Amino acid sequence: MKKLIVAAILLISLAGPAWAEPILINGAGATFPYPIYSKWFDEYAKINPDLHFNYQSIGSGGGIRQASESTVDFGATDGPMNDEQMSKAKVKLLHFPTVLGADVPTYNLPEVRGGLNFTPQALAGIFLGTITKWNDPELVKANPDAKLPEKLIIVVHRSDGSGTTYVWVDYLSKVSPEWKEKVGVGTSVNWPVGLGGKGNEGVAGLVKQTPYAIGYVELIYAEQNKMSYGQVQNSAGQFVKADLATVTAAAAGAVKTMPADFRVSITNASGEKAYPVASFTWLLIPEKISDPKKGKAIVEFLRWMLKDGQRLAPELLYAPLPKEVVAMEEQAIGQIKH
Repeated sequence: MKKLIVAAILLISLAGPAWAEPILINGAGATFPYPIYSKWFDEYAKINPDLHFNYQSIGSGGGIRQASESTVDFGATDGPMNDEQMSKAKVKLLHFPTVLGADVPTYNLPEVRGGLNFTPQALAGIFLGTITKWNDPELVKANPDAKLPEKLIIVVHRSDGSGTTYVWVDYLSKVSPEWKEKVGVGTSVNWPVGLGGKGNEGVAGLVKQTPYAIGYVELIYAEQNKMSYGQVQNSAGQFVKADLATVTAAAAGAVKTMPADFRVSITNASGEKAYPVASFTWLLIPEKISDPKKGKAIVEFLRWMLKDGQRLAPELLYAPLPKEVVAMEEQAIGQIKH
């Protein structure tokens, strides 16, 4: 009997624990990619049920801040960190593009059915406060068949630090010298006009409940909320609607000149089919992860995200990464020490 008990204990010890110790990975940041990140974390949990992600959708500004202060295991942003932010971070952070998305101008015009066209000059003028009515000549010129009302435009923007904002104002700075000089680029800016909403959800909600409002949100939020959103005139002079093909087209040029650290802007990209307010979105991963279990788990998740995870992107209206970028990232994962 004693021999049987000893044998049983030996078998149990050889087999290892009945269950692995759960690992909790905390992240925070961008709302822009939150729908796809939420989907990924749920799907990955089916493969590795002992790994749990806790992601707080607080905006890119918060993601950069918390990743820089090492209060989370990873951050997320739609606007790459600048050199000053990188130098102030407590740890070296690596940028890993995850998917491509688009900002769209969404509006609430009860009298108008169908999509509107927006020139760069119209969008810059609206958000600068120099175009104040829906029947402004700049808007009428681009929409000759629409009966635009003589109503004041109510501008809605983000109130929190936001990568969605970064993409939007990065675009405006490229197409409007006045915007670049007076307002500039950042995850937070001093808005000349408008009401603030927290998160993509907050902006979408304000626009939806406010007649004659216009705002900017990530494409999936406009689709999920069944909101009208317009076509934007690109650098080739074409009015282009945001979709998987036009967002992918915007990244085509960047693939050839992608820097090793992946910090790149693709707003106002060249090409007739390119949607002009598109962007990569990034995870911010510490170069050195002190907890070896967390480090191994994060690396394994990144590899899954670059392969299987990309297949889930189109159903949520994100464009998968170009294969050339995936190949670069698979090499870059080797920089993570754990």
